[in-house]
Order: sequence, then C-alpha cells, then structure tokens
Amino acid sequence: MERFDAAVIGSGPGGYVCAIRLGQLGKKTVLIEKGDLGGVCLNWGCIPSKAVIHASHLREEMRHANAIGIGTGGEVPVDLAKLRAWKEGIIKKLHGGVGGLLKAAGVTLLRGTATLTGPTTLEVALNEGETQEVGADAIVIATGGRPIELPFLPHKNPRVWTSKEVLALDEIPERLAIVGGGVIGLEFGCAYAKLGSKVTIVELLPHLMAGLDPELVKPVRQRFKKQGGTIHFETSAKGIEERGDHAVLLATDKNGKALEIPCDRVIVAIGFRPNSEGIGLEAAGVKTDERGFVPVDPQCRTNVPSLYAIGDLTGGPFLAHRASKHGIVAAEVIAGQPSMCDFLAMPAGTFSDPEIATVGLTEQEAIEAGHDVAVGRFPFAALGRAMASNDTAGLVKVIGDKQSGLLLGVGVTGPGANTMIAEAALAIEMGAQVEDLALTVHSHPTFSEAMMEAAEDFLGHAIHVAQRKKR
Repeated sequence: MERFDAAVIGSGPGGYVCAIRLGQLGKKTVLIEKGDLGGVCLNWGCIPSKAVIHASHLREEMRHANAIGIGTGGEVPVDLAKLRAWKEGIIKKLHGGVGGLLKAAGVTLLRGTATLTGPTTLEVALNEGETQEVGADAIVIATGGRPIELPFLPHKNPRVWTSKEVLALDEIPERLAIVGGGVIGLEFGCAYAKLGSKVTIVELLPHLMAGLDPELVKPVRQRFKKQGGTIHFETSAKGIEERGDHAVLLATDKNGKALEIPCDRVIVAIGFRPNSEGIGLEAAGVKTDERGFVPVDPQCRTNVPSLYAIGDLTGGPFLAHRASKHGIVAAEVIAGQPSMCDFLAMPAGTFSDPEIATVGLTEQEAIEAGHDVAVGRFPFAALGRAMASNDTAGLVKVIGDKQSGLLLGVGVTGPGANTMIAEAALAIEMGAQVEDLALTVHSHPTFSEAMMEAAEDFLGHAIHVAQRKKR
C-alpha cells in the first residue's frame, strides 16, 4: 500500500483545486479520478454550457443586427459540426491545463474508481483493470452530484436529455420541452430558443427560479417569451408518449387539465442528488443526512476527523466556485493552517438571457431578518453603455439597512451581471455601506456604473433617473 499525506477523490472544481493547493503546501497528495479531469463543470456543465450560450447569443445578435445597420436580418445558419469542434477544443485545452497544474504541484494522478475502506484507506479500481490500495492521513471526498431523474422520464429514453446530451450538440431539436424552470432549465431554454428551437418550460411552482427576487426574474421571462418560448406554471409533468415522428410530454395543470406538449426532446432539470452511494462512506463511518448529502463543519470536516467533504456532495448551493473555495479551505486545514468557510457573501448566477446574479440577502430575506430595509434601483434602460450595446433589459437592485446604511445584498439582471456581481461580493465581505458603492468612482461608459447609480438611488440622489426619493 502506497501512503500519502492526503488523498482527494474526484477532480471537479473542488477536487482538483484542493489537490493543487495541497501540493503547493508541501503535502504528498494523490488525486483519484475515474473520468476526465475537471468533473461535470469542465466537461458537461459550466464551461461547455457557456460556450453554447455564447454561440446562441452571437446568433441572436446577428439575426437582429440589421436594426443598427449591420447585415440584412433574417436567419443565421448554425454549423453544428464546427460549433461542436470549437466547444470540444475548449474542453481539451482546459484538460491539458488542469493536468499541467497538477503535475507542477507534484500531485500523483490515479485514473480509477475509489472506494473508502476505512477512515484512512482507499481501494482504487484502476481503469486499466488492476486494483491499488492507497493510504492517506487525510482524505477529501469531492464526488459531486448528478441530476435528479424522474421515473416516468428516465434517462434511458432517447427522447430524454441530460446535460451530456444537451451539450453534445448532435442536433438542435425543432421542439424542446424542459421540466423545471430553475437555473439549468432557464439557461438551456434561453440558449436553445436562440439557436432555433421552439422551447416550452413546464414549472411546478407559480414562478421561475424559486427563491429569487421576482423583480430580477421578470426581464428574463419577458425576453424568453419574446423569443417564442412558452411557460406553463403550476403544471406537473406526468410522462412522455410517442406520436409518430415526434413525442408529446404529458402534463397536468393546477386545475387538473391534461396537457399534451409536442416535443422532439425533453430536458429534466429539477435539481441534484449527491454522489454519495457506493463510495464506502458507511465503511469509513461518515454520516449523511436524509437526502444523502454529507454534513461538514466550517473547515469541511465530516464527523470522522480524517475525512473531509467538499462541493456539491455537502448540499447546496450547487456552485463551482463554492466547491473551489471548499477545496482550498480543506487543503489549508489539512496542512495545519488557520482556514475556514467564514465568507459572508457567496455570489450566485444564472447565465440566462439576460443574466441574473445575486449576492447577500434578497429584499424579502432582509425584511425577515429584522432589518429596516431600503432599496435602490437603476434600470439598464437608463444607462448609456447599455443603449450603445443595444442591450437594455434588466436592472441593478441594491438592498441595505435604512438606519445603518449597511449593504445587505445586491441583485443584477442584465448584460454582464455575473461579472458585475463581484464588486458587490467584495463590498459585502468588507462590511461596506451602500454609500461606499455610491462614493466609488466608476468608469464611464460602463455597465458597472449601474451599480453606483443604484446605490445613489438608495441614498435618494441618483443622477440619471428622474424619479428620486428622500431618505
């Protein structure tokens, strides 16, 4: 049995980051991965989906560029083979990058499936067919999660797509049905609508993006409908039936009325379950909750002192950057450094059209927390840079405490929202007041000026909106 200071199971955005940090800290580390480096995020999640979203946005801009004197308008053909090759090229380049970084950090890479056999031991079924025993003083479990499957819409049905099939880019279905109006449903729905599919979303709740401020979601819903998309709220999917050359998604609305939605493919996007089965958690004594997630403390420790868990395996929010932060914290704790997950601000984003990004408390959450809440808003429709970019949907919304002026949360819907939100995350982490955002000079003309203007609106003296208020 070869022994290491630390072993990491899984090479997603939490696992490979953890392994690299452990190597940097001088720990003899082994990373075990049964598939491609990068996990779901790099291979069929964050990165390839953003490539497809970028391509769809570019096509949509080209289709309507005649409005500003470019081209003649009309349809823009999509060469799926070229698009697929471009997307695969990005993934290949990132595979090489991650592999190079692991090598530079001195991390040993084992290709195979790891199973815990005890608190400090592993058995690895190597992809080549052999078995290797591994011992480690500390083990980090980063096995991630997978989409929840509906028994009446099983993945084995070729009509039913997971993110793998969606991002394989083998076809652009004429009619695409999506079960679930959350992050994944909205991202793929917006993207495929712009690529030419007739998209229908079936959502069980009376609104999209459960837990998000409806004010931030409204511009996305409006644009999706403008692009020909259909949304059935308070509707539950029941199954799928073949009808000649196509299928129908069977559903029932809140009044019990049966619906038949013609479709060529169906995406099920109703959430994630943890990859906690079959990896030996029981043998190692690791406790899980009723849904199979692994509870951890602020230093990513499980109930077993030598075992750590990071990323999606520990529950939501299911964010790649959260997993990476977990990985760094776990590595530093294993190396004996003072580190913990004590962040105040965890930004979250949806790459819909337009994008949505949030950090901190929503307006409703701030009220429920007992704050005397005040809100500042600034619409992109009033922003010069947004007008010049022909992209004016959305707004910046700043939430603060009326008495103290403390910045509590920020929501952005609009172009570049997920880039803009970093400023707000830093401000909340630093304990900034809303006035600090307003006093910070922002470059002109930029989208980020909307952040400053929303803060000024909170204070009652925004310059570029006519309706002002006094505090």
